[in-house]
Amino acid sequence: MDLRDYIRVLRRNWLIVIGCVGLALGSATVLIARETPTYTSTIRMFVSTPQAQEGVAYQGGLFSQQRVISYADLVIGEQIAEAVIAELDLALTARELEDQLTSRVVPETVIFEISVTNTSAELAQQIADAVGVEFTALVADLESPEPGVAAPIKVTTVDPADLATVPASPRPLRNLALAGVLGLLAGVGIALLRDLLDVTVKDVDRLSERVGASTLGIIGYDNDADEDPVPVRTKPQSPHAEAFRQLRTNLQFVDIDQDTKTFVITSSLPAEGKTRTSVNLAIALAQAGERVILVEADLRRPRVNRYLNLLDDVGVTTVLLGRVSVDEALQQYGDLPLRVLACGRQPPNPSELLSSERMQLLLRELRERADVIIIDAPPLLPVTDAAVLARQADGAILVVRHGKVTYDQVDRAVENLRLAGARLLGTLVNGTPAKGRDAYAYNYAYQSTGRRARPTKSDRPAVSAATSTSVNGSIDEASERIEHTRDGLPHKSRR
Repeated sequence: MDLRDYIRVLRRNWLIVIGCVGLALGSATVLIARETPTYTSTIRMFVSTPQAQEGVAYQGGLFSQQRVISYADLVIGEQIAEAVIAELDLALTARELEDQLTSRVVPETVIFEISVTNTSAELAQQIADAVGVEFTALVADLESPEPGVAAPIKVTTVDPADLATVPASPRPLRNLALAGVLGLLAGVGIALLRDLLDVTVKDVDRLSERVGASTLGIIGYDNDADEDPVPVRTKPQSPHAEAFRQLRTNLQFVDIDQDTKTFVITSSLPAEGKTRTSVNLAIALAQAGERVILVEADLRRPRVNRYLNLLDDVGVTTVLLGRVSVDEALQQYGDLPLRVLACGRQPPNPSELLSSERMQLLLRELRERADVIIIDAPPLLPVTDAAVLARQADGAILVVRHGKVTYDQVDRAVENLRLAGARLLGTLVNGTPAKGRDAYAYNYAYQSTGRRARPTKSDRPAVSAATSTSVNGSIDEASERIEHTRDGLPHKSRR
């Protein structure tokens, strides 16, 4: 990963970073508010040898430096603590007072410091001064060779304890700054770890390298996708409609030598947006003047008729069963050169129907009636229908849901296409966040200000009552008959 990759990861996970910083600052604020302020008073002690002779002054200095280390340890002891408690009449034990004392030797000097930390600034000052007095007396007793003889070493208080006016702990600014830095580091670490452990598709370049096919389009996330699945028709000036038109443009460079192009739109898993892509792409192609036929080949969970407000009792299954002709089953959508072959009655054996010879003959007939055929197929991983259809078509376009499907699942889907002998023409990344989409596609600033258009009665096809009634026979009986019939499709009429 280079610097741009790290920046991209942080931009994608900025909420985690901000959350960690906020959590750290909040926790630090609570701890600061609950912590009792403590104050520290410090005295400085000087160790010397009161020798008058100049010749022994140097040796006395070395002796003092050796002694000062021992004194720093001796001052924090039970004897000094008990003496101070008795002097000040403190309601403390010797162990509790020892915990309030610290000592530090100033390097390469004969000076050491004694600090006292207490919740009361006045009491800390009094204890520090009392420690200095008691320790000076203790050293004099310990170093005197015999009573009445001056000690060869002397400890003197050079800086008495001052009254602390600022608490030694807590220090809000320092603690908050430290908490903010720790929270930031934790947030960055979690963001990078999450990116390393996240195996869902979120990088378009990595996806293209992985599947060995280019990305034909990027569709941004749409909050209104369920309520308004056809933005190309209802909101033609929206960024989502423009993204589908960009996909339409890119498809013009696929198989440019073919007079009629047949594309299978599929995905790895359900709910990745393949049907919405099929419908909007078909409308976008029709708006450009292409004669388009949209085929609903997802016989298990058909949605095209619901998105386009079409009849669903006549379609692929009724044609395959010989109930109606192709022209009778095709439904005109609005005033566009777009006709739709819906699913029809849902069969119990969709895989057998889609892999039959009659399905191949149906696709051949559709090629004679359109410039572009869009086939909405089932997902690749749950069933094999899409791979079979893609082999009969010019190729497949794989819809990949941003942040939902993993790279391994995409690999398995592409492998299913390869094993079936089908071509992967490219991928379409669907549901990308706005910031992630900016790096790969144009982000249009204008939006449609008009009210959303809704399907009108003119958008619905006029299907005869006789045709609709003829479909209501037993589909199971006809499905059984198709297994023994390989003589081709009936042709009642041709345009």
